[in-house]
Amino acid sequence: MFHLTVALRFLGLFVTVLLMTATDFRAFAAGRVTIAPESATPGATVSITGTGFGTFKSAQTNRVLFNGVPALIQRWEPDLIEVKVPFKAADGPVDVIAGKKKIKAGTFKVVRPTIHSVTPSEAEPGTLLRLHGAHFGNTAGSRDRNTMFGVNDVLIGGVPVRALRWRDDTIEVEVPANATSGDVVVRLASSDPLPDGSCCAPVEYTMSNAVPITLIPSVRVDPLSGPVGTKVVLFGKGFGQTKAPEDGVFFNGRPATVAKWADDLIVVHVPLDASSGPLVLKRGGAERTVGNFTVHVPKASSVTPTSAPIGTLIKITGEHFGLYSESGSTPFAFADFDKGENSVEIGGVPAVIYRWHDDRIEAWVPFSAKSGPVVVKRGGTRPNPDGSCCAERGIVATEAGTFTVITPKIESYSPTSAGVDEIVTIRGSGFGTFLKTTEATQPGLNEGGHDNAPIDLGENVSRTEVLFNNIAALVVSWSDTEIKVRVPRRNVFGVGKKGEFNPDLTTGPLVVRRGSWDLLPDGSCCTPKKWLTLEAGPFTIKAQGLPDQRYFTDTSPEASTTQ
Repeated sequence: MFHLTVALRFLGLFVTVLLMTATDFRAFAAGRVTIAPESATPGATVSITGTGFGTFKSAQTNRVLFNGVPALIQRWEPDLIEVKVPFKAADGPVDVIAGKKKIKAGTFKVVRPTIHSVTPSEAEPGTLLRLHGAHFGNTAGSRDRNTMFGVNDVLIGGVPVRALRWRDDTIEVEVPANATSGDVVVRLASSDPLPDGSCCAPVEYTMSNAVPITLIPSVRVDPLSGPVGTKVVLFGKGFGQTKAPEDGVFFNGRPATVAKWADDLIVVHVPLDASSGPLVLKRGGAERTVGNFTVHVPKASSVTPTSAPIGTLIKITGEHFGLYSESGSTPFAFADFDKGENSVEIGGVPAVIYRWHDDRIEAWVPFSAKSGPVVVKRGGTRPNPDGSCCAERGIVATEAGTFTVITPKIESYSPTSAGVDEIVTIRGSGFGTFLKTTEATQPGLNEGGHDNAPIDLGENVSRTEVLFNNIAALVVSWSDTEIKVRVPRRNVFGVGKKGEFNPDLTTGPLVVRRGSWDLLPDGSCCTPKKWLTLEAGPFTIKAQGLPDQRYFTDTSPEASTTQ
C-alpha cells in the first residue's frame, strides 16, 4: 500500500511537470521566481511567475520595481503577476514587493524599437508602406486613442498613422492623404503609475530611430483605356508650369503627343504606335509609373439600316470606339489636330455625327452620301522629339459594313383633289423613316437652348415633309412605302378678305422632301440643309370642309366668343 501511494504521488508530480511552460519548469526546477520575456520595450507587458506573492492589498503595499522604477500593475495573483515595463526603466534587477517581503524576479533588459528599412522610400498617398526592423512588439495594442494606456502607432512626417499589420519585426501602414515628406518613426506608448502607485501618469512614448521618406503627390489618370487617339488627362500637382524638352508621357515606352502641360494638369493623346502597358510620366529626369493603360482596337459588328435615303439616322454597334472629341466640343480642345479626330464615312463621304459612345455610334446619312462601305475612323499622331505635334499623322479605320443609298420614288397618290383636313395617300418606295421636328434634327439647337439663344424653327429644322403648293401638311403616318397626310388649312383663305376662299392656292404641286446636311471642308458641322425633292403631281384643294361663312360674318352677341 505504501509503495502504491508513493507511485501515485510520483505520477502526479510527473504530469504536473509535463503541463508546465518552459518558464514555469525552470522556476520549478530551480525553486525561484522568473520573468518573461526577459527583455522588452517600455510599455510592454511582462509576466512574473512563482510562488508566495500573496494577495493584492493596495498599490502601496504591492509593487514591482524595474531597477528601482515602479511599474504599473495589471494583474496580481499568488503565483502570477502582470505589469507594464515603465517608461524610465533601465537594465537591471526586477523586484516584487509584497508588504515587507521582497522577492527577486530576475534581471531585465530594456530594448528600443529599431527601424532597419522602409519600402518604398518614395511613395504617394494611399501607398502601402512596409517598415522592417526589430522590437516593435507582437501587436499594436489598443486602437482607442482615448485609452489611458496610450496607442502604439507610426508617424509619417509627424502625422500619426494606424497600422494595418503589426508584427515584432514588420509593420504595414497606408500613407494618409495629409502626410508630408519627412521621417518615419515608430512610437510605443508607455503607461506608468502615479507616485502613489495608482493608475495612471500621462502617457509617454518611446521613439524608434527616424528613417526619411519622400512623399510625392498622387496622380489620377482618366481614362485608363481606349483606342488610338484617345485623349488622356493626368490630374495632380507639381508637374511644372511648362514642359521641358526632356519631359513627356509614355505609353508602354512610346511617347505621346502633348496637347497641354500645366502644373496641375497634363493632356496627351494615345499615339499611333501605342500598346498596352505602363503609363510613365517623365519629369525633370525622373520617371514615375502613374498607371497601366490598355490600348483597345475598335471593332464594329453591325450597321442598321443597311439601305435608306439621305437624312436617315444609322446606328453602328461594336466596341472600343472610344470617346468622341472634335475641336471645340470638349473642355480640352487645345490643339489643331483635334479636328476630325473621330469620323464616320458612308461611301467615302463624311457623315454627320449625332451620338458617339464606346459601343455604338449614330450618324445622319449626309446629302452627298454614296453607296459603299461604312467606315469608322480615329485619328492618331506620333509626336516630334520634344512631344509637340506632329512627326506623323495617321488614321485607324474600322469597316462596319456596307450601306446603300436609296433614292425615293413616288408611284401614285390619291385622291388628286380633296377638301381641307382630308387624307391623301402617297405610295412608292424608299421614303425612309419620318423625322419629327425635334432638337435632334438640327445641330446646335439643343446647345443654343441651354445658352438661352434665340431658336430659329425655320426650314433648317424640318427634315421630312409633304408640301401642298408649298404649304406643309400634317403627317398622319410615314413608312418606307406609304405616306398619309392631311390637306393643310394654312393660307387657303384670301388675305384681306376674311372668310373668303383663296382660289390662287387651290391648285399646285404635291411634293415630298427629305433634307440632310454635309460637313464643311474642314470637317466641322455643317452646310445649310439640302433637299431631295420628289414631285408627285398637281393637287387641287377643294372649297369644302371649311367653316360656315357665318363664322366670319356673324357679329351678334350670341355668336361672341368672349364672356
